[in-house]
Amino acid sequence: MAKHLDFKKSNRTLLLTNTQRDVLRIAWPVLVELFLGSLFGMIDMIMLGRIADPAIAAASISAVGMTNQPLFIGLSLVQALNIGGTAIIARYVGAKQTDKVENVLQHIILLTLILLAIPLSLFGVFFADSILGFMGAQTDTLTVGRGYFKIISIGFLFQSFNFAISAALRGAGNTKTTMRINLSVNLINVIGNAILIYGLLGVPALGVTGAGISTAFSQFLASIILIIYLIRGKSIIRLTFKERFKFDKDILYNLIKIGVPASLEQMALRIGLLLFAKIVAGLGTVIFAAHQICLSILGLSFNPGQAFGIATSSLVGQGLGAKDPERAEAYAKESRRIGSLISSLMAFLFFVFSPQLISLYTNDPEIIQKASVALKIIALVQPFQSSQLILAGGLRGAGDTFWPLISTFIGVLGIRVILAYIFVNLLNLGLPGAWMGVFVDQFVRWGIIYIRFKSGKWKTVTIR
Repeated sequence: MAKHLDFKKSNRTLLLTNTQRDVLRIAWPVLVELFLGSLFGMIDMIMLGRIADPAIAAASISAVGMTNQPLFIGLSLVQALNIGGTAIIARYVGAKQTDKVENVLQHIILLTLILLAIPLSLFGVFFADSILGFMGAQTDTLTVGRGYFKIISIGFLFQSFNFAISAALRGAGNTKTTMRINLSVNLINVIGNAILIYGLLGVPALGVTGAGISTAFSQFLASIILIIYLIRGKSIIRLTFKERFKFDKDILYNLIKIGVPASLEQMALRIGLLLFAKIVAGLGTVIFAAHQICLSILGLSFNPGQAFGIATSSLVGQGLGAKDPERAEAYAKESRRIGSLISSLMAFLFFVFSPQLISLYTNDPEIIQKASVALKIIALVQPFQSSQLILAGGLRGAGDTFWPLISTFIGVLGIRVILAYIFVNLLNLGLPGAWMGVFVDQFVRWGIIYIRFKSGKWKTVTIR
């Protein structure tokens, strides 16, 4: 009997070791990709902040921030459709039905381009001024940001395609390929930004417009590399074009079933963030620049939660596809544990070194002071934010996208925006008040997602 118990204990230890290995195998390339991608984004922002004329520098940072909000709305819709693709492909891979993967990939690409990428790209090009004006852009921001917005809208077409392919690869657990490609093109983007923003190597100094050109080109380059990779067929995810494409009603049903709640969630999130940005923009260009710097650093803090959330989506989907819900749950719990440890360390660094981090972006003492206070609030958010992102990733991997929708609707639209309005406009707490609203929002969303995950009902979600 004792030997039997020892054997069971040994199996549990081995299972935990294998679980950790699987989680880290998928998560670490995503973490490196996201971390360095955010770091490159921070460098881009620092470059704009170091433009010689302080007024143009602040307006350029604000232009990027105001462009990012509507851009992220479009990308969030693309990601919502991709969530369905990731979940379906993960299930097929877990069930050893890899012959169905290419058809799913073709559906994702076509629907992404026809329904979202092309229409939204054209909308951004033709209505750039109106969108920036709605965002609250003042004259200085509109002047420097108009060209940037149009160029980024063109790049959105390629970025959407890249998102679709990356989601499919991650559903199969292949995260190293997207890491290598994105790191390469991001490095090219940073070099291109330096040349085009400051006018190096005899090129005219284009400021924020140059940053847009470099970004769009890097996204186009990534699309070319991904197409070549898929055609060569070196992984489960490939494009062979051996069979004539036709729409499959089961795949469409699954994409709609998973994607509609995910789309509504992303819309609620991005509309909430847009309204939140408008509230902060009312504090003026300098304060909004400080806010944008905080968002840039916050993007770095998202990385552990996002990376382990992506790993959880893939592994939970594969576990359920293999008819092993307990293994799927073990993956989610281990992902949350590792991701939360990393996020807590980052929170400590943000809290202690907030002025030093902000001073990398700007020498303006007012911006440093305002942003430092907000960054300390961001540090307190980290444990809840990371846990929520990872467990929500698990729910999405299972195809259970309804409860992430509920948590986002309540947290962002029902709490963040309302509290930010009260704290900023009624209580005059300025930028720190806005970020206090973020703290409460993240805590509430974590609570909703945690309760849903603990219920275990996500294990019963079916995919055709």
